[in-house]
Amino acid sequence: MAIRVDGIESEDELRKAQAAAQAQGTSITNYNEWSQILQEFQENGIESTGSYAGDKARMQEIQSAVEEYAMQVQEQERIQQNSPDNKETEKVQKSSETDKNQELKATVANATSSQIMADYMKYYHMLM
Repeated sequence: MAIRVDGIESEDELRKAQAAAQAQGTSITNYNEWSQILQEFQENGIESTGSYAGDKARMQEIQSAVEEYAMQVQEQERIQQNSPDNKETEKVQKSSETDKNQELKATVANATSSQIMADYMKYYHMLM
């Protein structure tokens, strides 16, 4: 008597079919891989095709789609990081901050030197 492996849509059904096969002294081909696929399908709410070949093909399609999506996300991130607008905006902001700091330092230095010069001239005239 052959074990029917078509129409298995859950990991539980697969375990039962494997137990029946082992009772007859055989096993289901690709049992471990199929069991893993069915487990992932169940965890992610994906419906089984009912056959090993169909489930394996569906898993490969899903993996390809996920890899493609990941590559697109990475490409978008790379584009955003290399975007001239972002780099220029950062440079302008840094430049503006630096300019403001330099301006403040120059103002303080000018005020200080003006005060020193004024005091010097006052004392110079007092001595003369």
